[in-house]
Amino acid sequence: MRYEELTIEGRNAVLEAFRAGKTIDKVFVLDGCQDGPIKTITREARKYDTIINYVAKERLDQMSETGKHQGVIAYAAAYEYAQVEDILNLAKEKNEPPFVLILDNIEDPHNLGAIIRTANLCGAHGVIIPKRRAVGLTATVAKTSAGAINYTPVAKVTNLSSTIEELKEQGMWFVCADMGGEVMYKLDLKGPIGLVIGSEGEGVSRLVKEKCDFVASIPMKGDIDSLNASVAAGVLAYEIVRQRMSV
Repeated sequence: MRYEELTIEGRNAVLEAFRAGKTIDKVFVLDGCQDGPIKTITREARKYDTIINYVAKERLDQMSETGKHQGVIAYAAAYEYAQVEDILNLAKEKNEPPFVLILDNIEDPHNLGAIIRTANLCGAHGVIIPKRRAVGLTATVAKTSAGAINYTPVAKVTNLSSTIEELKEQGMWFVCADMGGEVMYKLDLKGPIGLVIGSEGEGVSRLVKEKCDFVASIPMKGDIDSLNASVAAGVLAYEIVRQRMSV
């Protein structure tokens, strides 16, 4: 297993981390703050014998990576990345065909967090990201995911193309998002599928795109030529959901 140190900021993110059973070493709470959400967090902290430090706002501001700590910051012992096999096993446990999001060089933490949130809500079994040229599981990602990071497995792999090949050998199909592809409504997106989303600047890289079975586009009716990466992921993911529900 691989681990990455994780700072968790914001009330929802910290509370969901406790509820999901994450190991939290310390919680830093705004001194004098006694509202409902903070009381709930401190109650959870005491339940797990987590150290609680009451500190001034200036201290929280200095510690914060996002600038939006909402009066609470938690230090997790570590964040555990899933293995790709964990994602497939989750699909088996649910008796569902695998549904995975693969992110090619997504460098904006807000995009990654939003995509993890979408993956959780649309029923995807996990997210796969590359080791290089991509954002990892930072505090901003955790906060933007609104707690989904605690429930949706995220695997980090050395080579996306090789990973896609290995998953295809296990019966999965892959569709990548690209403006030059066929309109998504015309494609059969049912069954065990991986949705590949590229960065906003460069899109899906050539090598990864060549490994995909389909290229899907989203109909555009406006004056600009592309959607935010996380929005595109949401639109395509829910087209997959729509088709699955129609079976």
